[in-house]
Amino acid sequence: MGEEHMVQIQVPRVKLGNQGLEVSKLGFGCAGLFGVYDISVSEELAVSIIKYAFSKGITFLDTSDFYGPNAELLVGKVLKELPREKIQLATKFGLVRAEPTHMVVNGTPEYVRSCCEATLKHLDVGYIDLYYQHRIDTSIPIEETMGELKKLVEEGKIKYIGLCEASSDTIRRAHAVHPITAIEMEWSLWTREIEEEILPLCRELGIGIVPYSPLGRGFFGGKAAGENLPANSFLRSNPRFQGENFEKNKLLYAKIEMLAEKHRCTPAQLALAWLFHQGDYVVPIPGTTKIKNIDNNIGSLRLKFTQEELEEISAAVTPEEVAGARVADNLIRCSWRFANTPARETKSSNLFTTGKLNGSSFGVFSQNPVTETYRKLAVVGGRGKFRMARGFAKLKTCDLNFTTECSFIEYKVTVFHY
Repeated sequence: MGEEHMVQIQVPRVKLGNQGLEVSKLGFGCAGLFGVYDISVSEELAVSIIKYAFSKGITFLDTSDFYGPNAELLVGKVLKELPREKIQLATKFGLVRAEPTHMVVNGTPEYVRSCCEATLKHLDVGYIDLYYQHRIDTSIPIEETMGELKKLVEEGKIKYIGLCEASSDTIRRAHAVHPITAIEMEWSLWTREIEEEILPLCRELGIGIVPYSPLGRGFFGGKAAGENLPANSFLRSNPRFQGENFEKNKLLYAKIEMLAEKHRCTPAQLALAWLFHQGDYVVPIPGTTKIKNIDNNIGSLRLKFTQEELEEISAAVTPEEVAGARVADNLIRCSWRFANTPARETKSSNLFTTGKLNGSSFGVFSQNPVTETYRKLAVVGGRGKFRMARGFAKLKTCDLNFTTECSFIEYKVTVFHY
């Protein structure tokens, strides 16, 4: 299919999640422009690439404060030359720095606010459309991070909230504080782990999926075909691009290449189109440093697969055949499988219930939420005497349980009478 035909394709508008955010069906990831994977490009070229993407209908731009000191400044410069109201801008906070053995992550309320304020200043905008936590801070309850993000929404500084590399438990707990609009996760033909657990949860909650590295960190876009990696490329530390693993993975690329020929498209187009067919609320964000690749990516929107063809493509790259972990060891600990956070400590809340049971007066006082064992129950007798029950052996237990609510915390207590 000729390039001239591809660039004439209209990029559709779609809903990302069910909270009201509408974006272009194909987004643009800015990380590669700033040297996250390879060598960064010149400011002039970066500006021209983003503007070209917008001219072709790609209005969903994804960046981060972690992509270097000039990343958000440059995106802000581009926004001055484009109609702000037609851009859906996503950016991120939370990654502080990379250490040799791990990533330093911060999700404290103070850090959330300071990052947001700095980003608004760097971009020189009044609001952020979609604000992600770049990685989950597992040292604090997710409710603390989300509480501050919710305040930023109420203040009009951000419109929608997203999470990156979050576990299912963290997603559900975060969503209970404030609706999550999108989850950004690595998802591609050769990285499919989220399909078992994360994807069904997002479907249940109406959360959009933004696949990053939808071309397998460039593997399906040419890097598997012998495209040389620069000496300082981030991908040189990726197990799938190393030695024997890389040679094995090239065999998978060959199968995708054959299927691409069958569908009269490029391997990259096949890989993107496969994602487009994974249901609603899926918006991949491939990045590139070459304008021709933008046209190629847009061309993937013309492809239509039957269910049988989708299954054939999926079967061409099975998880068992992929050689090597998706990220290096120093990154795996901040991935979604390790992104549970501590339980939030509940504040004391005086819950006191009185009544009659079998003719006896009874009362129950509890400060223990349902998730805790009944460690303490204060029982008030008919004469008003107060006793703290540290063990239930001395009290006669009836078989009546009841549930009530206080300060939005559910309590379940056992009623005793005497």
